[in-house]
Amino acid sequence: MKITVQSIGLTPHEPLESHIEKKVSKLDTFYDKIQECKVFLKVENNADKINKTSEIILVVPGDDIVVKKTCITFEESLDLCVDTAKKLLIKKKELA
Repeated sequence: MKITVQSIGLTPHEPLESHIEKKVSKLDTFYDKIQECKVFLKVENNADKINKTSEIILVVPGDDIVVKKTCITFEESLDLCVDTAKKLLIKKKELA
């Protein structure tokens, strides 16, 4: 699985990049037909503390899986995205 990280308005530091790599690579264990994973990181332009958005797009045969979450930290929003993507992949595998 090819993992692409794109950040809008920020430069991800090394611990964040390794966190993304570690979390996203585990998704392969739930569904082995993932061709590509695109991760988008963005700081929302609002006064709220909850302004770090992570979006994961999983390119799979059929419909792509898209998950987007906003939290206080990128790590937290990424964890929520991965958890949701994991559930969707399990459901997709059961229906296949």
